[in-house]
Amino acid sequence: MSGHSKWATIHRKKGELDAARGKVFQKLAKEIYVAAKQGTPDPSSNASLRMVIEKARSANMPKDNIEKAIQKAKGAAEGENYESIRYEGYGPNGVAVIVDCLTDNRNRTAGDVRSKFTKRGGNLGTAGSVSYMFERKGIISIPSEYDEEEMMMTSLDAGADDFETEEEAYVITTSPENFVSVKEALENAGVKEFLTSEVTFTPNNTVELNDEEAIEKVHALIEALEELDDVQDVYYNLKED
Repeated sequence: MSGHSKWATIHRKKGELDAARGKVFQKLAKEIYVAAKQGTPDPSSNASLRMVIEKARSANMPKDNIEKAIQKAKGAAEGENYESIRYEGYGPNGVAVIVDCLTDNRNRTAGDVRSKFTKRGGNLGTAGSVSYMFERKGIISIPSEYDEEEMMMTSLDAGADDFETEEEAYVITTSPENFVSVKEALENAGVKEFLTSEVTFTPNNTVELNDEEAIEKVHALIEALEELDDVQDVYYNLKED
């Protein structure tokens, strides 16, 4: 997340996950189900499923929950279908927002997302209105207790694009294609704990707000969107310290 601490954003997201763990697991299970149902339920031959599983592990989702979602997809009836929908718009003070959803009712989801934008001082835009401001990347963070030079060389040799040292963590950036291979290389090098590991959208430029009330308005919109059952992920370009 160019221009500010990736760790600050990661740390805030981890706190949000801890505060609503059950709901997070429910959403991850849906994402795993869809990835397994649309492709093959074998992660070794389904890159999308493999990345979602890594995301679930990063959120400390129990292995049994992950396996149940995969097994559900194996025996799912043809009538149970979800579609992926992306909404784009602006929050308060011009902060760009992307909302990724999985839904079985497009009209319900569109109404819910639009309502949250309207009530929280934002406005929904058209497809492509803000996504050009973001880039899809793999983000892996590990505690800085590991040897910095070894972790850097391991990451870069495995195909990482960047390695940054934050106050409490090393943050490794990869292309979506190299995400899994970089994480596996770190595991083989002895890394046991990952603070986060997911393929996400990161902003090319960020919006800096100095007024605390303005920042809180943006966070209120993000949190309101994340509370919706059909919303899987929310990305935004507010600079976080």
